[in-house]
Amino acid sequence: MDTIARLFSFITTPVSWVIVQFHKVYGAVFGPDTGWAWGLSIVSLVVLIRICLIPLFVKQIKSTRNMQALQPKMKAIQERYKNDKQRQSEEMMKLYKETGTNPLSSCLPILAQSPFFFALYHVLSGIASGKEIGKIDGPLLESARQAHIFGAPLAAKFTDSAEKVSALQASLTDVRVVTAVMIVLMSASQFFTQRQLMMKNVDLSVKTPYMQQQKMLMYIFPVIFAVMGINFPVGVLVYWLTTNVWTMGQQMYVINQNPTPGSKAQDSYLQRLLKSVSAHGEVRGRRRRTIVQAIVAKGPDRNDNERRFITGLAKAGFSAQEDGNVTKVDPAVAEAEAAATARRQPKRQTKAQRQSGTVQPAAPTQDDDEPKTSLSKDSEPTDARPRAKGKPAGGQPKSGQRKGQQRPKHPSKK
Repeated sequence: MDTIARLFSFITTPVSWVIVQFHKVYGAVFGPDTGWAWGLSIVSLVVLIRICLIPLFVKQIKSTRNMQALQPKMKAIQERYKNDKQRQSEEMMKLYKETGTNPLSSCLPILAQSPFFFALYHVLSGIASGKEIGKIDGPLLESARQAHIFGAPLAAKFTDSAEKVSALQASLTDVRVVTAVMIVLMSASQFFTQRQLMMKNVDLSVKTPYMQQQKMLMYIFPVIFAVMGINFPVGVLVYWLTTNVWTMGQQMYVINQNPTPGSKAQDSYLQRLLKSVSAHGEVRGRRRRTIVQAIVAKGPDRNDNERRFITGLAKAGFSAQEDGNVTKVDPAVAEAEAAATARRQPKRQTKAQRQSGTVQPAAPTQDDDEPKTSLSKDSEPTDARPRAKGKPAGGQPKSGQRKGQQRPKHPSKK
């Protein structure tokens, strides 16, 4: 870990400078040598970094939306090459390249935070060893060494020996209890963040490698943080716990306000929107009107959540318009229009049709009063048809003849 921290030492001075500036503010309120002053300085550093990473987070959301939009195509590739895993992977990579989608985009915020994380680790390691680093020198170094959070020094770790902890004027029990609680909270927040993404904001009707990747991350990341957490100083645990809580709250806001189509979160959002429209008789908010406009534009390609929303509007006596607003209509007429739109959905093709890329035309239907052609198999009863020449009356075919019902000969061949 020390070797990795040295690789990011180029950012140590800026990180230490930001901590010192926040410490001046909080030190004037809580006292310069208190754990509150130094702890809140680290929390403020996290908030500042995450605010700077908001554009990257927006890019991550857009990339995730692209992955969701590609899921039907990805499912088609899986079905077409289900017996050829190598060809399936090649087609998936080709699809990613053509659409400019990165399946690893969910890791971008973590990768962007890595330099700041290791720089902070380097600073706290210097505090633990009494070494001046960056802008933390002289009196500031001694003040940071005396700062405790719930009895645990900022630079102490779970694996530290009793002698090292005593040198920081603390007890080994306090350090291990505080660090253990923070490691559990850090891992739990990471797990809950990934779980709410998988359970609420993913279209579970489509199984793709992207979903498998997210499911693996849901279990792998908490384990990684738990294992690595015993080697993190208390100050780094404060940093990582804060960034996990920020990510969880940020993701919760996105799920509630801009859910993925076809997910449980979208169903909950549209039900809330339906109640709002029923209560006020209009779609309130530009963002909500944009969502309704997109649903109307999909037409028969709407998912189950969106069809339920349109049907709910119809039962309430409203009809969604192309501009995202609603108009008051007769409930019976609105329900009939919604049902007609649902019936216009394209018929599901067979596997052979999807592979060939052809669409089977609909079979023509005949009315009961329409006369049938003379070549139709069902044009007359089986018993009324003339038996083939030489065929016994008992209905058993001669040797060499094909079993089963015989097609009548064309008039030109008689």
